Amino acid sequence: MLIVLGIDPGYALMGWGVVEAEGSRMRLINYGCIETKAGHPMQNRLRTLQLGVRDLLTIYKPDDVAFEELFFARNVTTALMVGAARGAAIIAAAEYTENLYEYTPMQIKQAVTGYGKADKKQIQQMVKMLLRMDDIPRPDDAADAIACAITHCQTGVAKKQFLMK
Repeated sequence: MLIVLGIDPGYALMGWGVVEAEGSRMRLINYGCIETKAGHPMQNRLRTLQLGVRDLLTIYKPDDVAFEELFFARNVTTALMVGAARGAAIIAAAEYTENLYEYTPMQIKQAVTGYGKADKKQIQQMVKMLLRMDDIPRPDDAADAIACAITHCQTGVAKKQFLMK
């Protein structure tokens, strides 16, 4: 049995999802978002994210932590803030385990839908179906984190190639 914490890095909302896998069977344990408030000092927001990830690690005790890699084509300021948020989450996870993995958005789309250019709705529908959920997980950040965890669960013995370097 493998328990995976998937993280979709974000500065205002950091999505997370915990999935348990045994062979090809997967089960959603829980999901949500760590939220920071606009207008608060950057260091306080980053600390909130770091402590939030620490809490998740303490509660769910995952074997592996899977991060979605960042992809920004436009806004440099946003990219820097999300990069800082990702760093805070990585530090918290690295204090807990060396089993840190990362997947590109295209790899996640490919693993979850079979199509590397799938849109958000397709991913959300497949997450719902794969985990036999009644509803699409909300918000989108949490659905993305669950998709990242599913991707890691499906990687199996090839997971070493996705180990964070």
